[in-house]
Amino acid sequence: MRLYSGSSTQFTRDTVRNQIADKLRLTFFDYHRYYPSPNEVSSWRNSLRAMSQVMEHAGLNDHGVMLEYQLPMSSRRIDCLLCGNDAVGQPRAVIVELKQWEKCAPADGENEVSTYVGGGLRDTLHPAVQVGQYQMYLESTHTAFHEGASPIGLSACSYLHNYSYVADDPLLADKFGGVLRQFPVYTGDDFDQLAEELQGRMGGGDGLTVLSRIEESRYRPSKKLMSHVSGVIKGKREYVLLDEQLVVYDTVLQAARKGFHDKRKTVVIVKGGPGTGKSVIAMNLVGDLMQEGYNAHYATGSRAFTETLRKIIGTRGTPQLNYFNSYATTERNAVDVLICDEAHRLRAMSGNRFTPKAQRSGKLQIEELLAAAKVSVFFIDDVQVVRPNEVGSTAYIREHAEAAECRVLEYELEAQFRCSGSDGFVNWIDNTLGIRRTANVLWEGNEVFDFRIMPDPQTLEDEIRRKVAEGHTGRVTAGFCWPWSDPRDDGTLVEDVVVRAPDMPEYRRPWNANPEARRLARGIPKSNVWAHDPAGIDQVGCIYTAQGFEFDYVGVIVGPDITYDFKANRWRANKESSADRSVARGTTPDVFLALIRNSYRVLLTRGMKGCYVYFCDPDAERFFRSRMENPGDGIDP
Repeated sequence: MRLYSGSSTQFTRDTVRNQIADKLRLTFFDYHRYYPSPNEVSSWRNSLRAMSQVMEHAGLNDHGVMLEYQLPMSSRRIDCLLCGNDAVGQPRAVIVELKQWEKCAPADGENEVSTYVGGGLRDTLHPAVQVGQYQMYLESTHTAFHEGASPIGLSACSYLHNYSYVADDPLLADKFGGVLRQFPVYTGDDFDQLAEELQGRMGGGDGLTVLSRIEESRYRPSKKLMSHVSGVIKGKREYVLLDEQLVVYDTVLQAARKGFHDKRKTVVIVKGGPGTGKSVIAMNLVGDLMQEGYNAHYATGSRAFTETLRKIIGTRGTPQLNYFNSYATTERNAVDVLICDEAHRLRAMSGNRFTPKAQRSGKLQIEELLAAAKVSVFFIDDVQVVRPNEVGSTAYIREHAEAAECRVLEYELEAQFRCSGSDGFVNWIDNTLGIRRTANVLWEGNEVFDFRIMPDPQTLEDEIRRKVAEGHTGRVTAGFCWPWSDPRDDGTLVEDVVVRAPDMPEYRRPWNANPEARRLARGIPKSNVWAHDPAGIDQVGCIYTAQGFEFDYVGVIVGPDITYDFKANRWRANKESSADRSVARGTTPDVFLALIRNSYRVLLTRGMKGCYVYFCDPDAERFFRSRMENPGDGIDP
């Protein structure tokens, strides 16, 4: 997706006529169904005028221009991408990051400076680091830049058109020397130098041909977290962290390095919705901190997620992968950095009535975690709580961290790396389920994310299997509306998930294996590796085995535990249709509804490339279709 694409001549004409910002604004609305902020429109107007002056001075009148180009599988956008051939006819493209900065100050992070962003002084990536990450990300995900006989040569720079260097400028600090040589930063005083650089790289023109190659080329399938984990622990990083992801990463590294000398503990709270890269950052931190010799631990509240990680990583990393309830008897400050992923799954207490007295601390679980580590990092999504005994929230963690006199730092991840980078899809799901109001009321479809409502569960499963046969990852999931039986005496699974509806064959499938199952027939994966084992395609997963994982394509059977009431114009949750006793018992109707909506939000946002849905309740399907501009019939994309 891009908001503008065309020739350099047309771009210059649109800028001179003061039309460029309005064109971007209208295209933004067409794509997102809401208008960008006035500040963003103003920044487009100012920065693109400055950029067009450079291009005109450089004589770039036969070139291609893309503005606000969305990085593949991400919601981050490149400000400006210029295309053309060099002097010997080789295709070239240059990313130009545009900034309205006027000054900046030093920051502790390895890759950051401080500047005024969003109304306050904040640590943010150095422009050279930011645009360099964009270049590396694009090179690793877009075939135009790495395949074929003549891949497009890509480079990157930044243009701070309002900036003038001062003595000992933090922007030129020694720590940025290497990155500045590779990804130069040009200021308002470097107008001629930037023009010369662009002319030197793309003086051969014919940019529209290069632009067409970029727009017509495909994206490389995105890397999967699980296939990346082992390499991370072994010191081999494959993911490129972008923008606030890298800021969070640097913040934790700096806190760890200071932890040996600082008597005051540090707590970092990182908020982010589905697919914003929380687990990717967490695993990168664990791997890199271990490589530096720190005692870094990774903890979750998910048995399935933790056991899958342990299986993938093997014996080397297993001692570092634990559960939230593993720290009841840990000595104070025994862990240098404790990274708590999916912290919304924190519980009030680690023990239960079966826990031996010697293994009980008498403290709250959050207090145990804060005591165990010098630096604690909590990755959290406040609307992923799916069980009544899960107490984790940003406010809860902050309250206890402050009570323990910890230094508290908070960050929020915004870039979307799931659902093909479509934050609009996640916003639409939130709005349609009534979790929160967003600007995305209608789903118009997306050329890179495949969302379809299926006519029956069998068609849904057939489509998921077809995608898996093509080499993608995929699973069928469902709401917890059917009992979860133990295996039969021969170790085979009972077909608990039974969907009956008029005019359709009965659909019968087993859940993934019960976590307590001791004997399973050959070929049936244990529940804790259902999401990763190829044989998991033969069972249906629920919220407890799917949460925390991602697939290329996810199928979701929305059960009768949630229905839509058109007369009351609201969602209703039905306890009698739930087989999840821990959720249905002892909760008020409003709490039960909130937990069920959160569960379906989690399931519907597991897909990287597509999501297929079947609704047991016809009115729920009708309501979803009423929020789709092109509902379709569910058979063809």
